[in-house]
Amino acid sequence: MPLMKSALFGSRRGRTFDRGIDLPHHKHYTDTRAVERLPLPPEVVIPLQQHTGSVTEPLVRVGDRVTAGRKIGDLEDRWCAAVHASVSGTVVAVEPRPFGDGRLVTSVVIERDPDSGTDEPTRRTGENWRDLEPEQILRILKESGIVGMAGAGFPTHINLAVRTRIPLLIVNGAECEPFLTSDHRTMLERTDAVIGGAEIIMHCIGAERCVFGVETNKPDAIELLQERIRDIPHMSVVPVAVKYPQGYKKTLLRAITGKEPPLGGRSADVGCIVRNVSTTAAIHDAVVLGKPLYERVVTVTGPGPLAGAGNYLVPIGTSVRHILEMVGVDARDLDGYKIIRGGPMTGLAIDTLDAPVVKPTTGILVMPPGEIQPEYSRINPCIRCSACVNHCPVGIYPNEISQLVEAGVPEEAHRLHINECCECAICSYVCPAFRPVTDLVMEGKAILCRREEENAPG
Repeated sequence: MPLMKSALFGSRRGRTFDRGIDLPHHKHYTDTRAVERLPLPPEVVIPLQQHTGSVTEPLVRVGDRVTAGRKIGDLEDRWCAAVHASVSGTVVAVEPRPFGDGRLVTSVVIERDPDSGTDEPTRRTGENWRDLEPEQILRILKESGIVGMAGAGFPTHINLAVRTRIPLLIVNGAECEPFLTSDHRTMLERTDAVIGGAEIIMHCIGAERCVFGVETNKPDAIELLQERIRDIPHMSVVPVAVKYPQGYKKTLLRAITGKEPPLGGRSADVGCIVRNVSTTAAIHDAVVLGKPLYERVVTVTGPGPLAGAGNYLVPIGTSVRHILEMVGVDARDLDGYKIIRGGPMTGLAIDTLDAPVVKPTTGILVMPPGEIQPEYSRINPCIRCSACVNHCPVGIYPNEISQLVEAGVPEEAHRLHINECCECAICSYVCPAFRPVTDLVMEGKAILCRREEENAPG
């Protein structure tokens, strides 16, 4: 695990859930840093796979001129979210490029026009979204490429396509992972967009109430939201305790409502939809402003002093190298460092600084050697201390599941509900034997998913 086990602290004021863990926040590096726009990169590499589901097909060829907001990838498939140009310029390649996790992903490479500044698409004008049917809004979201911006990038038009009315919307402002503050700043700086996006979601799912769940280490966001929704009777703010993983949708649902979806179920099964605040603001931008998801706020941070730590608005496809250079970090000084795309618990260490920012990228974490757990040449045996079981927020047995995967029989993990794992990495964090429990569970899930696809009819 990249996050060292330093002194634990946290506030238990506010509603919470069973198990989980208190973690050092490390939010103070950037939580008061207003969002800034970095200088635009000379080139962007935009992967055509940034979401859970089908890979989009390129809609442009080498030599094509594009403008920011133009659709460059799509597929006539429900399980697909469109991809858009994030700068204006010329397509110079459509080819596999490093994604940062060891894979090569087909990407559209755009060389930005030297004289182009901050790009904005044509705005939608005069359209009242309240007059639109939910199906029309869902088409806008698919066309605009809106996906979950704090996780696996699940297409939002699928998440909101409900068969029956869902009474409750929870807007997730917990941002429970250490170091990350992009959602916090979004709540402070784009409050009206977050509230407006919540209204649009409520319209889509037929919700009667909306609750903003915000951890108590963001008192300014709680106060501001309460002030802005004071005259909106169907909206409220519920402070939730500072605890990890408070922001996971099932734990947040449990903390706020006391309800829990059945095994294998969704939050909609108990009358609720949970959406992240940044995704909610992007929904507003797509429907009200006509702006596709082609840029996002990213927290750049790390333990100790880091040149240029802050929150930055960057085009999708911007390389990590460009971002670090623009905030004053010299790549030549990063020997022995681990660079993580995302947070310290759920993010993944990238294998190249040329890895691009994608839609779900919440942060870029610069971890110095002294903060990184050493690699081991072999997997240590489980000592059966049950620490992972005691802290697991979804109540499964990570120790047993990881051993089944290690033994080559991941199918046996079905009876232990392997797919309920939320990949929060607490099990690896608390393991005194330093077993890569989370990695083994994720490996088992991936194996079972591949086998299911191979055995599917047709």
